[in-house]
Amino acid sequence: MKLISKLLLIFITNLLGLFLAAYFVKGFYINPDVINYLKLGLIFTALNIFVRPILKLVMTPIVILTLGFGIIVVNAIILYILYRIYPYGISIDMTTAGLYPLVYATLIVSAVHFIINFASKRAYK
Repeated sequence: MKLISKLLLIFITNLLGLFLAAYFVKGFYINPDVINYLKLGLIFTALNIFVRPILKLVMTPIVILTLGFGIIVVNAIILYILYRIYPYGISIDMTTAGLYPLVYATLIVSAVHFIINFASKRAYK
């Protein structure tokens, strides 16, 4: 039961992070359909569970050298992989704005993850 609640929390956190990133970041667009958000949240959760640990392992030297800020690069790569896997529901305008929409969206999603994970650990103690 603990595993299911943790997966559900990650899924909801991903949905909230993607929604806030699409709302606040110009150049980061998500098709505002409920089914689309659910698909994106499911794919993003699967990427965070299966691909993110491998990327963190490969990029450990960069994360250590940057004192932890390399995790932002890992999160940006995961978000870019999401964009490449499911381009119908998500759009990152990197032609006119460069990498800024991807970086800002990554920062928002990372902040949402940090805040909710911190709050949930405090609530379960």
